[in-house]
Amino acid sequence: MAIIHGYRELIVWQKGMDLVTEIYILTDKFPKEEMYGLTSQMRRAAVSIVSNIAEGRMRGHIKEYKHFLLNSYGSGAELETQVEISKRLHKALHLNYSVVDSKLLEVMKMLNSMINKLTS
Repeated sequence: MAIIHGYRELIVWQKGMDLVTEIYILTDKFPKEEMYGLTSQMRRAAVSIVSNIAEGRMRGHIKEYKHFLLNSYGSGAELETQVEISKRLHKALHLNYSVVDSKLLEVMKMLNSMINKLTS
């Protein structure tokens, strides 16, 4: 098994970056009046997921890493909620959320697993 030295090598960070891209693609289709509302919040939450993974990994201490992974997980829950709000508010737009939903679920499962491993 290879030793991971930086955050860019973490699969969860890579998948999280894919999620950020998909969130930007999705929110580009939102009404323009959402630019400073839900669009901005969803983008910030997605960016926060990967940012916390990166920062925690580079801190160098397990306790701090776990803390930042928990922050990342919290941002994921925030994004899940915002995606649900978006689905309810933008039903008429008939947007496809399947890619965002699957990538977000995958990242959340990976974060949960990492947090659990650091806890035990």
